[in-house]
Amino acid sequence: MKAGILGVGSAVPDRVLTNHDLEKMVDTSDEWISTRTGIKERRISAPDDKTSDYAAKAARKALERAGVAPGEIDLIIVATLTPDMFCPPTACIVQHKIDAPQAAAFDLSAACSGFVYGLDVAVRGIEAGAYRNVLVIGADLLSHVTDYTDRSTCVLFGDGAGACVLGPVERGGVLSTYLGADGSGGEKLTIPASRSNEEASSPSGERRGTYIRMDGNEVFKFAVRVMPEAALEALRRAGIPLEQVRLFIPHQANIRIIDAAAKRLGVEGDRMFSNVHKYGNTSAASIPIALDEALDQGRIAEGDVVVLVGFGGGLTWAASVLEWTGERVPRV
Repeated sequence: MKAGILGVGSAVPDRVLTNHDLEKMVDTSDEWISTRTGIKERRISAPDDKTSDYAAKAARKALERAGVAPGEIDLIIVATLTPDMFCPPTACIVQHKIDAPQAAAFDLSAACSGFVYGLDVAVRGIEAGAYRNVLVIGADLLSHVTDYTDRSTCVLFGDGAGACVLGPVERGGVLSTYLGADGSGGEKLTIPASRSNEEASSPSGERRGTYIRMDGNEVFKFAVRVMPEAALEALRRAGIPLEQVRLFIPHQANIRIIDAAAKRLGVEGDRMFSNVHKYGNTSAASIPIALDEALDQGRIAEGDVVVLVGFGGGLTWAASVLEWTGERVPRV
């Protein structure tokens, strides 16, 4: 039995924080940010918003598009770096919000690679017959852990959520996944669990004690190397040649990383999807938000081969090869 994506949804905050807004908050400029990252704006949640709020919104959209009722979901996986709290898991909070009390639920932490990690878990569970319908969500409110006095990081991050419903399909579906990690590079990108002697401010002026720290140069070099490698390994496992891929959907961290990966792969611009200019880096939400937009824009059609590929803190990486859609396996 093959597993495939039956429906996709996304949700982002209404508030837009532009580069020009950031010019008033920190020593930076629209030209500096645009040239180095490709980001023009990002969505910012309110201080009282929760990751589960956006995760649930994205989940409801994905369920509606899949034609699957909440009561038909067997498992909910939420990939996030910004859970509502340490306990209970955000996935359990989402389970309650979407009214799916029969579903098992847990959080997954693999940073920006988390959504594809979640896909791997879902696919293996469906193909083994343990689950029929699985909801995989990538959701992060990175503005809640961003230091808006640090110009090297505050220009990069935004908030949002994306979700997919997976289930058994007759044809197509997820052809392969490839996951990896290198814990020796973990200190290159961190969010300390607590920070008693340092504080950071949100765009609203609220003071926070836990925030993102990143060695940008080292993460950049890692990403440029690992994304093409991961994509090619996933294609090798699927037995699909590079030329057959209709669309690559990479983690939306930085346009320079995306362009460098495309160059290493020898992929033309129109085959590499990007919306980083609109949302910045939304961590685990990045790939599913981009997938949702690519579908809305008609960039993916039935039978197309699509590669999802990301990297993140850990350091982690993940790639998945999909043959889009396919008829569902009927219930018996």
